[in-house]
Amino acid sequence: MTARFSAEDAIRYFINMFPKETLNELLKWSTDVHYHVRRLCSEGTRPKLPWAQKINIPITAPLSILDKLFSDTTRFVTRSVANHLNDISKINPYLVIDTLTKWRKSEKQKSQEMEYIIRHSLRTLIKQGNPKAMQLLGFSYAPRVSVSQFSVPKKVKMDSTLEFLFTIQAKEDTDIIADYIIYFQNKLGKLNGKKVFKLKKISLKKNQPIVISKRHPFRRFMTTRTLYAGLHKIELQINGKSYGKHSFELI
Repeated sequence: MTARFSAEDAIRYFINMFPKETLNELLKWSTDVHYHVRRLCSEGTRPKLPWAQKINIPITAPLSILDKLFSDTTRFVTRSVANHLNDISKINPYLVIDTLTKWRKSEKQKSQEMEYIIRHSLRTLIKQGNPKAMQLLGFSYAPRVSVSQFSVPKKVKMDSTLEFLFTIQAKEDTDIIADYIIYFQNKLGKLNGKKVFKLKKISLKKNQPIVISKRHPFRRFMTTRTLYAGLHKIELQINGKSYGKHSFELI
């Protein structure tokens, strides 16, 4: 069936009822000639697969399957492997970092595709500022940079955009990942929700300041979040480290 349409939810019933037998079968399927079948072996065993029932197996149980699939030649498969590791990173970050390090050293995957798998697998840990994840991607957790003129408006109207900018300068040539965090207010007036947003990757030259600006929309009706008027905050994050925070009022 899975060669014709998605069946990653269906396989999870078998995993829960017959875990050992199903995982053994999936290990065999991981070398199937059809890339949809190979992808099923990773996607169906993801610990946090959206819109699917939970599976009651240890997160380490499918690793032998992923060990076969990470060297696949099809992006459809390797993207699923990376999504699987990203799921695991929310439970055991250092298992993911150790696994990726082992895979990279094995040289069983082409260098460019291996770097894609690493980046896609670590996206949650990068947003969290995990130092080991930063190091695996070749970024310093504490880059020698300074931030100045971080400008944020005092008030932002609902259904408009928050426009902010800042100047960044490095004391030596360095690569950075710049993100920003929005702290949202709930209906009780508390800042209990936050979300990290990607800004950009930049190669900075020594003593050459760069001005970075961004427009962030605040739409009243969103499918992912309900917005409430009141105090909000924005924070700059560079290579996982905080470089300043400002408050603004959503009106």
